[in-house]
Amino acid sequence: MRIFCFFCFFIYLYVEFAIFNAVANTIGVLLTLIAIFATSIFGLSLVKSEGIKNFIQMKNKIVNRENPTNEVIRNISLFIAGFLLLIPGFFTDILGVILLLSPIQRFLFSKIIPKMNIKTYGYEFKASNDAELDIIEGEFKRKND
Repeated sequence: MRIFCFFCFFIYLYVEFAIFNAVANTIGVLLTLIAIFATSIFGLSLVKSEGIKNFIQMKNKIVNRENPTNEVIRNISLFIAGFLLLIPGFFTDILGVILLLSPIQRFLFSKIIPKMNIKTYGYEFKASNDAELDIIEGEFKRKND
């Protein structure tokens, strides 16, 4: 497993340096560095504004006792996108922007939500399409033999 992670890290570095080199050869090193930092700042401001909106939507759904699963997945994808946009480089910026797109988030919803259970205020929202669980309430007394 360590070797695989080590290999993936070097593949990432190779791709990042190749893209940086291609862009630097086209527009120059100084403009490339400015572009990297500008995309990071722009991406983080976008993630911040979208995250605040999404957090408010999630809070309203929890207050209304509705299922906030979509907002949770969206917050996770926004967090990962923000992290990728924070790392300098064009490849990670591209991955971060891809995570901000709605079709990609819907794809994540369709793959991740069936495996999640979210509990809020004592109510359990099952994301799968299983039939509701039967709840039987009653009282009992312990009888000593």
